[in-house]
Amino acid sequence: MPGDRLFFYLFYTMALICVGSMAYDAIETPFGKRDKIVGGAAVYAAYAASNFVKPINLVSIIGNDFEEPEIKSLEARGCSFEGVERVKDKKSFFWSGRYHLDMNTRDTLVTDLNVLGDFNPVIPDSYQSAEFLMLGNLHPAVQISVIKQMKTRPKLIALDTMNYWISAAMEDLKIVLSMVDLLMVNDAEARELTGDYSLVKAARKIMAMGPRFLIIKKGEHGALLFHANEVFFAPALPLEDVFDPTGAGDTFAGGFMGHVARTKDISFQNMKTAIIVGSAMASFCVEKFGPERLKEITKPEIDDRIHQFIDLVNFDIALV
Repeated sequence: MPGDRLFFYLFYTMALICVGSMAYDAIETPFGKRDKIVGGAAVYAAYAASNFVKPINLVSIIGNDFEEPEIKSLEARGCSFEGVERVKDKKSFFWSGRYHLDMNTRDTLVTDLNVLGDFNPVIPDSYQSAEFLMLGNLHPAVQISVIKQMKTRPKLIALDTMNYWISAAMEDLKIVLSMVDLLMVNDAEARELTGDYSLVKAARKIMAMGPRFLIIKKGEHGALLFHANEVFFAPALPLEDVFDPTGAGDTFAGGFMGHVARTKDISFQNMKTAIIVGSAMASFCVEKFGPERLKEITKPEIDDRIHQFIDLVNFDIALV
């Protein structure tokens, strides 16, 4: 069908730039452990987003230990490595952590920056036409550098940050917040950023800093989307088994941005759908260690999971 060919063409000519770490992790949870498994924000986000949009233009840095099969796996999903710096005499970023029984708290055991300590991202010319930019959790000065390299401002710039940068690089963080359209943080980070316990008050303060849209993630309790005076809440899917929550937030962001980039619609209404898509992808991520589950999911599985989320937020009520 002509319409099918048109959709195929559009799908494969949309582009999303994903800036973030590509790493190896050592993970221990109450259900097992992995001494070495691929990780990093860009990896999780890319696997999630690639189900909805291609190419994924990666911007990152890797060392001599980043294995070729992992690169080939991402390339097979439509990821471009032109913006990925490869350092021959150093190792990739490495993180090790142990999760507690409740899976909501964890202890960081090892953080070796390795090549990430020298990360100075360069945006290739071939990436410049991308309309969507996702900035993973990095130093705000690095995020600012990426935005300034874009010759044409993307249609939507999304930003992730963490409590460390809120306390250690607040001035740079304020600058980058004034430059982006969407901020993604968890509830603790929103409170720390603003000093307000009320998430509604915190949201107003954060949006006054620059972002027009704000997502506050609440882990197993879902996520909130704010825009102007509008609020949307998406629940988390109750799961029988959670093996490893590592990367769930980055997977959420990848699913969210993948949907927005595919539809090219940055309205609040469409972002409500994107939150459901992101939540669905994150629910897959936690089912196995690292990105293992993300590597194997199929479109029918994704469609079914999204419909499960839709059923959670749809109901009929008769007022007597």
